Amino acid sequence: MPPADTPPARPRLVGLATAVPPFVLEQSDVAERAATLFGPVEGGFHRLAPVYRNACIDRRRTCVPLDWFMEEHAFSERNDLFLRHATDLLVEAATRALAEAGLTPADVDTLVTVTSSGIATPGLDARVMQKLPFRPDTQRSPLFGLGCAGGVIGLSRAAALAQAAPGSTVLLLVVELCSLTFRRQDRSKSNIVATALFGDGAAAAVITCRPDVGGVAAPRLGPWGEHTWPESLDVMGWDVAEDGLKVVFSRDIPSLVREDLRPVIDAFLARHELDIAAIDGFVCHPGGAKVVDALEGCFGLRPGSLVHAREVLRDFGNMSAATVLFVLRAAMDATPTAPGRGEASRGRRLMTTLGPGFTAGMMVLEG
Repeated sequence: MPPADTPPARPRLVGLATAVPPFVLEQSDVAERAATLFGPVEGGFHRLAPVYRNACIDRRRTCVPLDWFMEEHAFSERNDLFLRHATDLLVEAATRALAEAGLTPADVDTLVTVTSSGIATPGLDARVMQKLPFRPDTQRSPLFGLGCAGGVIGLSRAAALAQAAPGSTVLLLVVELCSLTFRRQDRSKSNIVATALFGDGAAAAVITCRPDVGGVAAPRLGPWGEHTWPESLDVMGWDVAEDGLKVVFSRDIPSLVREDLRPVIDAFLARHELDIAAIDGFVCHPGGAKVVDALEGCFGLRPGSLVHAREVLRDFGNMSAATVLFVLRAAMDATPTAPGRGEASRGRRLMTTLGPGFTAGMMVLEG
């Protein structure tokens, strides 16, 4: 037994992979279809039309073709599509992440599964277990309702489970098919903005404290934390309508980031004897173009510093919880950059996400 004062083993990220569905939606095509669908309807669509250009998104991946969005669909049809495509994407991402770690499904002790864009009972983890040879005693921990915050908070939960059982291996599965929530009869500003933002994607991450898994360069995870603001339930989330999930988000999110996030980050870092000057790079969920601008201002970065966040937003859109893991994968693949330049691929990095609650998720990565 180690001495009582021995610090707990640090969980490490030994595998990370992403997966996207086959259909590519070019933003110009989406804007053209939206004008056809919403333009003739009274309600001032012309005032919202610039959102497709201002979103700074060129294209997105979806599990259905563009013509699908021009038709009516029941909630049951949407959810059937969610179950099928979400399971397939998770199988793809999990297979690649485990291969990167040099492991097999049989090596996994716990599955942590994050989603907010569809309903699954049995859960997506159980469905993935039917397609890959996990052990029947693999423990399952599904997380629902975290929205865009789910990438970092899910990674935090997985790291905590790995740290609690240092000899175990945890597989984090994250998938969001936000495009399936589009409702063609909804002329609200939030729904129209969502048509300019949302895409589909999945990610899988392998987390363990085992010293025999992963190379020396595998990032160490932690500390982590989160903050939920009071009286903020209406900032972001879903309402349930007869034909599916109806998007809810406030126009005030960028200003909330600019004005309220930095004190939360400073307090989190201070609890762990760190400060913002100790951070070499930032891995942020982009949310939208205005949110990225606000994040750069919040952290005192030069405009345009969050290069990977902007690139992921440009090429994949907002995939809710999965997005920040795409940004992390891009940062890890990049050539190392100098400390303090926005998105260092080595050193000490701060991951951040914001989601329903209204909640911030935070994690420090080292290495």
